[in-house]
Amino acid sequence: MDAIVKELQNLNIGKVKSNEPLLNHTTIKIGGPADIFIEPSSVDNLKKVMSVIEKYGIKWRAIGRGSNLLVSDKGIEGAVIKLGSGLDHLEINETEITVGGGYSLVSLATSISKKGLSGLEFASGIPGSVGGAVYMNAGAHGSDISKILTKAHILFDDGSMEWLTNEEMEFSYRTSILQKKRPGIVIEAVFRLALGDRTAIVAQMQKNKDYRKETQPWNFPCAGSIFRNPLPNYAGKLIEDAGLKGYSIGGAKISEMHGNFIVNAGNATAEDVLSLIQYVKDTIFNRYQVNIETEVEIIGR
Repeated sequence: MDAIVKELQNLNIGKVKSNEPLLNHTTIKIGGPADIFIEPSSVDNLKKVMSVIEKYGIKWRAIGRGSNLLVSDKGIEGAVIKLGSGLDHLEINETEITVGGGYSLVSLATSISKKGLSGLEFASGIPGSVGGAVYMNAGAHGSDISKILTKAHILFDDGSMEWLTNEEMEFSYRTSILQKKRPGIVIEAVFRLALGDRTAIVAQMQKNKDYRKETQPWNFPCAGSIFRNPLPNYAGKLIEDAGLKGYSIGGAKISEMHGNFIVNAGNATAEDVLSLIQYVKDTIFNRYQVNIETEVEIIGR
């Protein structure tokens, strides 16, 4: 890997590190090292990164701001590409916006609301990047990315780039085509919004933010919602009714504020979290005969 790291560094494509601990790049503050950690400084430099990856045939995956992500204690084999500064551009053309995959979703929702554009109010409290939000069809408060996305610019693992329409993204509940059928990186997204009353939009944004602060444990390191809702049931309600709030294994603990959140209460490992996830799944099935599946993405060795 040293030769690959040196080649990438010589290309001056942004940040390149060896054995970078991913606990520094996830919101739950858990994760072993990436063999190679790359943060490209532009779309063109991202293309150069992919050329080197293809040349050497090494494994890779992309991350954004590290929410909704649990990385193995043993880390990740190959390269981890972080979309951050350099891929956080924003263009506004009346009610249509084009935004880079590395842009903060919360920051985007806030800046757009101040311009009187409606459609992103649901995202006001969702941590993570635009790219990650498109990848998993992030949503809240009765809406999600699929309701506003026109098209997404994707870099696929063979180095090809393509614009996919909303329909081609094959969105469903917290999923898209990028998760299984066609792995790729969301470089840019185009959203169609609507003109609205600026005061009302900002007020709704604040209401959504306040609700999250009151009901979710963002004062602790966490990855967001751990389980998908097994509709018509809700994972948090099932977990709470089963008396599991506050239950812990090692440093991982089910939040006392919200049953669908596992927090890093102190030096938690990925193994702690995985053990707690399995305990919750077993308990809910034994008590209610309901299977609950993880929403958080679990990756690594």
